[in-house]
Amino acid sequence: MPGPGGLAGRRIVLGVSGGIAAYKAVEVCRRLVDAGAHVIPVLTPDATRFVGEVTFSALASEPVRTSLWSSPEPIPHTRLGQQADAIVVAPATARLIGSYAAGISDGLLTATLLATRAPVLLCPAMHTEMWEHPAVQDNLTLLRRRGVHVVEPGEGRLAGGDAGAGRLAEPVDIVAALSALLEAAADLRGRTVIVTAGGTREPIDAVRVITNRSSGKQGYALADEAAGRGARVVLVATVSRPVSDAVEVIGVETAAEMQAEVMARSNDADVIIMAAAVADFRPKAPPERKIKKDEALSEIVLEPTHDFLVDLGRAKRPGQVLVGFAAETDNVIDNALSKLRRKELDLIVANDVSAAGAGFEHDTNQVTILGSDGSRLEVPLTAKRDVARAVLDAVAHRLPLHKEQQ
Repeated sequence: MPGPGGLAGRRIVLGVSGGIAAYKAVEVCRRLVDAGAHVIPVLTPDATRFVGEVTFSALASEPVRTSLWSSPEPIPHTRLGQQADAIVVAPATARLIGSYAAGISDGLLTATLLATRAPVLLCPAMHTEMWEHPAVQDNLTLLRRRGVHVVEPGEGRLAGGDAGAGRLAEPVDIVAALSALLEAAADLRGRTVIVTAGGTREPIDAVRVITNRSSGKQGYALADEAAGRGARVVLVATVSRPVSDAVEVIGVETAAEMQAEVMARSNDADVIIMAAAVADFRPKAPPERKIKKDEALSEIVLEPTHDFLVDLGRAKRPGQVLVGFAAETDNVIDNALSKLRRKELDLIVANDVSAAGAGFEHDTNQVTILGSDGSRLEVPLTAKRDVARAVLDAVAHRLPLHKEQQ
C-alpha cells in the first residue's frame, strides 16, 4: 500500500512513552514503514510495561532502543538526534512533555529530543483532567513557541472506562501529519528569504531615541521558521534575540539603515517579509551631542521617514513574494487592505495590537493574512511561531514551483 509521499527514504525516530495508548504506536510504526520510512523505535522503560520490545523490533527498520547505556555507541542520543529527519513521539505523556519543556534529560528519548535539530512532532495522550491541567498546557505552549509541532488529542474512550478529551490521535492521522510536516520542512529549500524585525530607533540626540514597543519576536519567529523549511535567511533586525545558527543576522538601528541593508539584497531575494515596525517619523537634524536638560527643549521637529516598502513593491520582479505587516488599533482590515493595494504587496499580515495577548512584546499573536488575490486567513491567538508557520504556508503557495520560472 503506497504511503504519504513525504516519508519515503526518511529516517524517523519513533518515540514511545509510558501510557496505555502505547499500543497504538505499533500501528504508527507499521504505517511509517509501509510509507517507505526508515524507522528507529525508542521506548522509555515505562513504555515497555504496555508494549513489547520484540513487537517494535520486528516491525521497525532497526532494533528497539530503550536506554542510554545499552547501546554499543557511547552517545546514542547524539547520533539518533543528528541523523533523524524527524522525531515523532506517540504517545507523549504529561511526564515526557514536562521533561522536554524543562530541558531535563532523564532517559534516551528525552536526551534524543534535546540533541536534535530535526522537526519534532508530539502526540499527547492522557486523561482529560491531566490534558486540561494548566501545567501541561503551559508546557505545550512553550514547546510550540520553540518550534515543536503538536497533534492534538481527540475525544473518546479513555482507560478505566472514562471518556473525554485526551485520546491519542489515530495512527493514520499521526502519519499524515508527519508527512505534511516533512514536506513543509523543505518547501523553501533553495530560496532566499529576507526578514526584518524589531522597531527602528531614530535618534533625538547622541543618547536618546524615538522608538516603539516592537520586541522583534514575530520577525525572529519568521526567520527561524523559514530556516527550518530550508531557506537561506537574512534577518535585518534592530534587536538581538536567540535564533537558528542558519540565519544570517544583520544589525541596524534606524529606518534608513534598514532600508540600505534590505534594498542592497532585494534583487537576490525570493521572499521579503517586512515584519519590522519601521518608524514613520524621525527627528529632523538631531545633534551629534547630548541635549542637556537645562537647555529647556520645548519641541522636537519631526520629518517623515522614507517608506521603502513602496520601492520594494514597485521594483518587485515576477515570482518574488513581498509581505507586509499592518499593526493597527482600529479599522484593522480596511487599513491593511489599503496598504496591501497601495504598496503592491502579495500578502499583508493584519495585526490588531490593541487585542489582549496580541502584537507588541507578547509571545502570542492573533492576525489576519490577506492576499492580493482576495484570499483571507484568520489565525486565532496562538504562539508567534505558529503565526510564522501560517504566513510562510501562504508564501510557499505563491512561489513558482521552479526558480527558473521567475
